[in-house]
Amino acid sequence: MIKNYLYIALLFLFTTTVSGQDKDFESLSFYPNPVTNGKIFIISKTPQAKNINIFDVLGKKVFNLETNAKEINISSLSPGVYIIKLEDGTISNTRKLIVR
Repeated sequence: MIKNYLYIALLFLFTTTVSGQDKDFESLSFYPNPVTNGKIFIISKTPQAKNINIFDVLGKKVFNLETNAKEINISSLSPGVYIIKLEDGTISNTRKLIVR
């Protein structure tokens, strides 16, 4: 019986931790993915400047920008798979970015 309560408590702690992380991802994100028109649009709930870093699959930084703009031109990137890291104050979001 105590085992069941322990499992329920652990499940509750895990789900509240995961949902807290999802809120951070929702407050700082981008679209569209995959990119076909050479532009991405930043979604953020804060007016702070965003630091945008894009890395190739080998980890080399190929794009860096700090801006308040909502629309970012990435047409200089060749088609392929990249890693994009968005930073906004204490919130950071790292995702895969596909450029076609």
